[in-house]
Amino acid sequence: MKFFISAALAGLLLLSGCASMAPADSSASADGSAIWARSATGSRAPTLPTGTLSPIQARDNASRGGVATLSAPADLWERIRRGFAMPELESDLVRDREQWYASRPDYIFRMTERSRKYLFYIVEELERRNMPTELALLPFIESAFNPQAVSSAKAAGMWQFMPATGKYFELKQNVFRDDRRDVLASTRAALDYLQKLYGMFGDWHLALAAYNWGEGSVGRAIAKNQRAGINTTYLDLNMPMETRFYVPKLQAVKNIVARPDSFNTQLPLIDNHPYFDSVTITRDIDVALAAKLAEVPLDDFKALNPSLNKPVILAAGTPQILLPWDNATIFQRNLEAYTGARLASWTVWVAPATMKVADAARRAGMSESELRSLNNIPPRMLIRAGSTLLVPRQAHHENDVTERIADNGQVAFAPEIVLRRTVVKAGRHESVASIAKRYRQTPSSVAEWNKVGAGAAFKAGQQVVLFLPVQPRAMAKAKAKSATRVVAKAAARGKPAKAPTTRVARR
Repeated sequence: MKFFISAALAGLLLLSGCASMAPADSSASADGSAIWARSATGSRAPTLPTGTLSPIQARDNASRGGVATLSAPADLWERIRRGFAMPELESDLVRDREQWYASRPDYIFRMTERSRKYLFYIVEELERRNMPTELALLPFIESAFNPQAVSSAKAAGMWQFMPATGKYFELKQNVFRDDRRDVLASTRAALDYLQKLYGMFGDWHLALAAYNWGEGSVGRAIAKNQRAGINTTYLDLNMPMETRFYVPKLQAVKNIVARPDSFNTQLPLIDNHPYFDSVTITRDIDVALAAKLAEVPLDDFKALNPSLNKPVILAAGTPQILLPWDNATIFQRNLEAYTGARLASWTVWVAPATMKVADAARRAGMSESELRSLNNIPPRMLIRAGSTLLVPRQAHHENDVTERIADNGQVAFAPEIVLRRTVVKAGRHESVASIAKRYRQTPSSVAEWNKVGAGAAFKAGQQVVLFLPVQPRAMAKAKAKSATRVVAKAAARGKPAKAPTTRVARR
């Protein structure tokens, strides 16, 4: 009886593993191990197997299937090679770029050394999205892996985002930070954009061309070829020279990474391990102090947090910083033990009105030159009302900067108004009020300039002093006149002279 029960249980277990593959009305299987029958309600029910039970045998071909390797790649380069998934590009331009890179081993070594801080994270993100790992090499082409790189067209960061494209992909750009340079944010935006482009064109080479040239330009080039009955692959499109070289550059770097020995190139060892860790901060803190608490050289700290524009980190806008992997714990421990008076030496002051830089500096308790340098204020400019300026923190109990200011702070300028002393003659029945109205000045200013009361009247022909703004054209004309006089005087003395250069501001 015990044997019968054991056999029945074994039969049920065997059947349960095959249920999803059995047909609805199958009869006995070839070995007689199972029979399907229908109950009175029409549902299928298994009957117990008949005959002698045999032990399950391993299939002869069980070892023939491919088995995924469980060993981790020895280094990050090997991991990247395993994820190559883009079609190969074969062209003379690829061979030309291979030669260019291979003949500059120092340049390749500098680029790859710089990339070690960021490459692991990028590869992780690509694998998480199931994207080709060749794309991890794209910052070599865009910026040589320099997060501070800025192009002549104002593209910035490792992934070289233009300001408008950066805003479209929610990369904050304000006086305190530029997320186009942020390692995490810019990588997220770049991969979002590349996925979007691949979805549009269905081809990685065309997606990369669109990343460089713009999706509209690539779309128009494809449509033009379609109208002409020409192929629409990357190599067939009529593109600017920069875009024509773009994918061949990436293919050349890919080939060198795939076979460095073939190009007499040595790649630096980059461990298949995270370089940095993310640490949350809850209080504003000076950049220099954060680096000190993390026991990281200041340059290395800035290389991992390149989006920061100022000497202070505003926690409301930048709630996390990146630190070398082993230093994250050190930072947390030292921060908890820190007993200094304050974490941040700087705060933000919002200008209540349009004012001169000297006046703003006086109110902030700092020198004009320091205020200009810290906030990048150009000469001959006024600070507009509402501008957010970084100024010294007056007391340790001051509140941290709010999220609204940290995320949206901007500085706006207005040209400094140059006033010139002008004397006009009063007409009949003229007063301080009528003169002020005619010249668009305030009665109090006119009264002060002429040392009279605001309700005073002037005699006909009386000289009235005004300080009126000089128009830009009038200033340029006056400078040109002055230059002509200088040349004329020098000529009269028999000496050559150069006229001073007159600068006219562009609109």
